Amino acid sequence: MSDCEPIHYLRPRKKGATSAAPPDPQGHGDHRQINSQTRFDRHELSQILSVYGRKVAAGEWRDYAIDMGREKAVFSVFRKSSEWPLLRIEKNPRLARKQGAYSVVAATGLILKRGHDLRRVLDVLERRVEIVR
Repeated sequence: MSDCEPIHYLRPRKKGATSAAPPDPQGHGDHRQINSQTRFDRHELSQILSVYGRKVAAGEWRDYAIDMGREKAVFSVFRKSSEWPLLRIEKNPRLARKQGAYSVVAATGLILKRGHDLRRVLDVLERRVEIVR
């Protein structure tokens, strides 16, 4: 029995699932389910968290939540965790060729900025001091 392949057991299907794929031989799980979610990559999260850290240090923001779905990934920012989000930073890959995959959305639903480059989209959150003469 030592020269045989290991036995892989199939997990029961989730409600509404169309098919069950056999597990990966390396034990990484079902890749189709993992890849079907839209996520922020490490570089994107680094950019978002740098802005978040500055706003927390300034006392403007206090909490955040990350939601990942099939259509889009959302980073929500809260003043207090029991409130509605102050704003959302969204990544929607379906809009990448049109208006840009990234957007900053206010609590009212107003899109503050949308674009292809996350760094430029996040610039709308930075306060700039201008001297008025």
